[in-house]
Amino acid sequence: MYKNKKILAVIPAREGSKGIPNKNIIVIQNKPLIAYTIEPALESKYIDKVIVSTDSEEIASISKEWGATVPFLRPSYLATDEAKTIETVIHVLELLESKYDYVILLQPTQPTRKVKHIDEAIEEIVNRSYTSLVSVSKVKEHPILMRTIDGEGKLQSIMNKGSIIRRQDFQDVYKVDGAIYINKVKGLNFETNLNDNEYAYIMDEKVIDIDETEDIREFEIYLKGNHQFKQKSK
Repeated sequence: MYKNKKILAVIPAREGSKGIPNKNIIVIQNKPLIAYTIEPALESKYIDKVIVSTDSEEIASISKEWGATVPFLRPSYLATDEAKTIETVIHVLELLESKYDYVILLQPTQPTRKVKHIDEAIEEIVNRSYTSLVSVSKVKEHPILMRTIDGEGKLQSIMNKGSIIRRQDFQDVYKVDGAIYINKVKGLNFETNLNDNEYAYIMDEKVIDIDETEDIREFEIYLKGNHQFKQKSK
């Protein structure tokens, strides 16, 4: 709880994965991937409950071993490639007896977020009375230099600006990085698009999205240089 606001963390972890089989529980340096998200969520000063939403008995069992709550399994219709994340969030909120003011979504596939990022993001949205917030990371490749190619092979700018501008004059650009989403529970509905959350929390940590095998190797290299992640194992 923060400033009398109850906060629920939802960690979505369905069984199916196209790129890496059993991705959410693949073991990386003696820990299942999902543990790198469960741990900072449990360490948060403000989160009241940490729930893993999964359709897998195995993921549920492993999540419980690492301290998360799994009060029910996700129905199969919410575990398809077509199912929207917001549907999973609302499903969890509807089945819980307790009511919450904010829900924070933490995806297991962005494992480099730390507890300080979670707590700072919560402070930001509550202190400023925002309705929604999402973590973003600064991008190196500026979109002013990016192009699409039409059917005739002609380059098309994706921005309505000319590219005759010095690099040092480029405005900073950010991307939604998937590490943290926070929303007021009141007002959430099935049309809510979490990627369109209104306000930004800027990450000061490299965000790695675990989607392909090479991402796992990148995360392993990251772990070797980051002592915070070496403290706990089971």
